[in-house]
Amino acid sequence: MSGAGTPDTNVDARGIRVAIVAGRWHTVISDGLIAGAERALTRTGARYDIIRVPGSFELPVVSQEALNNGYDAVVALGVIIRGGTPHFEFVSDAATSGLTRVALSTGKPVGFGVLTLDDEQQGLDRAGLEGSTEDKGEEAALAAVSTAVTLHTLRS
Repeated sequence: MSGAGTPDTNVDARGIRVAIVAGRWHTVISDGLIAGAERALTRTGARYDIIRVPGSFELPVVSQEALNNGYDAVVALGVIIRGGTPHFEFVSDAATSGLTRVALSTGKPVGFGVLTLDDEQQGLDRAGLEGSTEDKGEEAALAAVSTAVTLHTLRS
C-alpha cells in the first residue's frame, strides 16, 4: 500500500474492536509500528488493545486467539531482519502463511505489518518514525479496520 496509488482508507470504525499484536524484537522499529497503528485506529474511532509477543513467529497463534475471543480485527506487527542463516526465510514464511491461515479460518481481517528486511535501516525507513518515508503500522491498521467495516456491512 505504499507510494503512489495508495487507496483511500478513511473509514468510520466506531464499534470495531482491534488487537494490535506486536513482536518485541527490534524495539525502536516495532514501537514505531505500534505508534503508527495507534494513530490510525484512534483517527478511525476503533477501540484497541496492545498485546506483545516474543517475536514474529508467535504472531499467528496469538492473533487467532484474539480473533476467537471477540476482537473484530488484528493488526499484526513484527520485524524480521535477514541474517546469515536460513532462519529469516523460515520465520518470514511461518508468520506470513500463519497470519493468512488465521484470517481465512476466522473470517476476520489481519492487517499485515510484518516487515521483512535486509537491514535495520529499511525498518527505520518504514516504521513511521521521524524521518521515515513510510508508516507500515498505520497502513496495516487502516487495512484491518477498513476490511472489518466491509465485512460487517456484508454480514448485516
